[in-house]
Amino acid sequence: MAKPKREAPAIDDLKELLRTAGLRATRPRIAVLQCLHDAISPRSHGDLVEELSREGYDRATIYRNLTDLADSGIVTRADLGDHVWRFSLQKSASGARHEGHHPHFVCSDCGTIACLSGVSLQVRPEGAKLPKSVNKLAVDIQLRGLCDSCAP
Repeated sequence: MAKPKREAPAIDDLKELLRTAGLRATRPRIAVLQCLHDAISPRSHGDLVEELSREGYDRATIYRNLTDLADSGIVTRADLGDHVWRFSLQKSASGARHEGHHPHFVCSDCGTIACLSGVSLQVRPEGAKLPKSVNKLAVDIQLRGLCDSCAP
């Protein structure tokens, strides 16, 4: 059974989101936001280049826009252990925030990444002194293992 596709955000809503963040509402930025909105897991720059190059956008333009969107807080950027930045929408066009700090599952065989929204993990220091960033929840959490497709 195919997953129902999320309703596409209105262009005017995306423009307002960009303007509210202090960014110009350019066609490349809107295209990047639409791709991230449709994604079911964080996307790399390469993923977005593959998708958006068909529409005439080049690698540098996509990268600059991803950086601007991340710096503005509209998009989050994470390295899931393979030295590749992956991006996900932090705020939707309606202004609703993507679920904040949540772990990701990374398949150690095929590399598939899945958001584990709604999953809560608890850190118990048990005598160890934790870095301040852990206490402030300014860390990325990822679980590695085999996905259902790769598991024997």
